[in-house]
Amino acid sequence: MEPIYEIELTGAGMWSRVISRGKTLRLTDLNGGANVGMLLYHAPERHERYNMPDTLKGQHIFYLRAPYGIHSDMGRLFASITEDTCGWHDTVCGTSDAELVEERYGVHNFQEARNEFYRNGRECFLIELAKWGLGERDLVPNINFFSKVVADVDGNLSYVEGHSKAGDHVDLRFEMDTLVVLHTCQHPLHPSQTYGPRPVKLSVFPNAAPTMEDATMTVRPENARAYRNTLDYYLLSR
Repeated sequence: MEPIYEIELTGAGMWSRVISRGKTLRLTDLNGGANVGMLLYHAPERHERYNMPDTLKGQHIFYLRAPYGIHSDMGRLFASITEDTCGWHDTVCGTSDAELVEERYGVHNFQEARNEFYRNGRECFLIELAKWGLGERDLVPNINFFSKVVADVDGNLSYVEGHSKAGDHVDLRFEMDTLVVLHTCQHPLHPSQTYGPRPVKLSVFPNAAPTMEDATMTVRPENARAYRNTLDYYLLSR
């Protein structure tokens, strides 16, 4: 199927759009080693946003993969992961900030490097959020697609290099009208001492409505309940 929308983002790029329910966003890692930091908000009621704790505890997981879902803080389902060639997407490490980037990669500011300056995930989020009337107080824990982070027996987290290969992709089928805010900066735990964020491609396709037998709805009963709450919202609000 041909996409209805497609764009390539350079490393350390940023992007935000509203994607309505009934559409699927495919993220493709073009060269391998990409990271896509993502925040999600209910498009018409932006006080409703992605909730990391509910997403994890409701599905008994530490990381995201197909066929799991992405929950809001209102007990609804933003999106379902319907295809996933990567199999592990970090949910707990947050995003980089200016202090981390300067400490790890050195000073490379706009005054010296112009558009080649070193961006960080937090500022990219804030730039995109400002376009929609949102700001610092609206930042919440984000998802890091394509990045794998594991914990040892003492709870120490470490980044797994080489996890995402060139051509890997993940599909998000949106169950709600959603404001998607994302950047392509490096993961905050990436051990490289070289600044080298990787490019990704974004493609949007139409999709058929899921049924209650869909894999995301059956993998955990909490997902079916959240999807019913989502259906109720649209039944009563339109």
